[in-house]
Amino acid sequence: MKRIVLIFLCTIGLSVNAQVKTLTLKEALTYALQNKAEAKKSKLQIENSEYQIQEIRSRALPQISANGNLTYNAILQTTVIDGAAFNAPGTTIQAAFGQKWMSTAGLSLTQAIFDQAVFTGLRAARSTREFYQINDQLTEEQVIERVANNYYTVYVQRDRLTLLDSTYANTTKVHNIVKGQFDNGLAKKIDLDRIVVKLSNIDTERQQVKNQVELQENALKFYMGMPIETQIEIPSEEFEATSAALTETPNAENRTEYLLLKKQEELLVYNKKAVEAGYYPTLSLTAGYNYIGQGPEMPWFKKPKDGVYWSDYSAIGLNLNIPIFTGFGTRAKVRQADVEIRTLQEDMKDTKLSLDLDYRNAMTQINNNLVTIENQKENMRLASEILSNTKNNYLQGLASLTDLLDAENANQEAQNNYSRAVLNYKIAEVSLIKSKGELKSLIK
Repeated sequence: MKRIVLIFLCTIGLSVNAQVKTLTLKEALTYALQNKAEAKKSKLQIENSEYQIQEIRSRALPQISANGNLTYNAILQTTVIDGAAFNAPGTTIQAAFGQKWMSTAGLSLTQAIFDQAVFTGLRAARSTREFYQINDQLTEEQVIERVANNYYTVYVQRDRLTLLDSTYANTTKVHNIVKGQFDNGLAKKIDLDRIVVKLSNIDTERQQVKNQVELQENALKFYMGMPIETQIEIPSEEFEATSAALTETPNAENRTEYLLLKKQEELLVYNKKAVEAGYYPTLSLTAGYNYIGQGPEMPWFKKPKDGVYWSDYSAIGLNLNIPIFTGFGTRAKVRQADVEIRTLQEDMKDTKLSLDLDYRNAMTQINNNLVTIENQKENMRLASEILSNTKNNYLQGLASLTDLLDAENANQEAQNNYSRAVLNYKIAEVSLIKSKGELKSLIK
């Protein structure tokens, strides 16, 4: 009985694991944005930026701390004083001041009144948040691009496998015809051997493509952040390859990559100002309140009758620090910060050129692939027609087996070329959408 239950439970587990998840491109992209590690980490960076901002703001708020100590003076320090103070002129007196035990407890407060570095940090706080928000957007676009390209590749690989299955089925029919002819003495053994070799080659290619499909699916699931063991199915609707609308070159300065560099430049400018704050004086307010107990015994919980006396004291002050000469250290730091800004500005120029190039190349690839698709579609139609006619001629004895096998090879090659052309088009289409800064339109 237990064995039957165990087998039943295992069967249920296998059936659950065998469930297939159907994924459209939009669903795949949405899943990736919710589950891929890079997307999650960029969201955490935004969250962390809020804590960084709070840290900067804390420097402008009062800093309050409590302190306390307990001291045992094993040997009191003596001080040599003139005896005249004690009506003993001409003598020297050694006197020990203080008590064996001393304990203090108190509160201290520090408030920055003027600190240029703090003020600059507060102004930079908003830019820090915006930097991470733009970085999150860029991360999402990168995830979308990788998943879309891999999604299309999986589709085409599966389409290729379907083609091979169809070719294998058709070749099997030819094999059966040739074998029947051979059995009746109407075909040569070499013809039968050739068709057997053809079937074996197709089957070998099928196994290789199956392996490629599995590897590509695993890569897609990895880029989506999906468990590798999940079974996925991609809808079989044909990808449309339509002519892309010719538009003016998009403004590269609106692209996320460029906006991120622009925001980084802004942060570097604030960093330079923070370094320049080293030239400015600082002014702060300090205040403290303390309670001290002294006596021959440990002061805690003791009173004057025990020889322990408690008293309080307090102080309030202003601290002014004016930098006069720092050995040109501040000047060197300012110049380093300026070099960082100018270096980034060169990167921005190069990035703008690169983004313009991406758009031009994507448009060229789109147009070239559209021409290739139309040509391959016509080739595929002709190859299919030739194969059909050759098969009829072969059955009527008007064509050789060589002609039939050549027609099958040409038909298979034409369909593979068409699939590759569609894949190249879809990848170029993703590049074009990216160059326009519209990758998120794929999930709408």
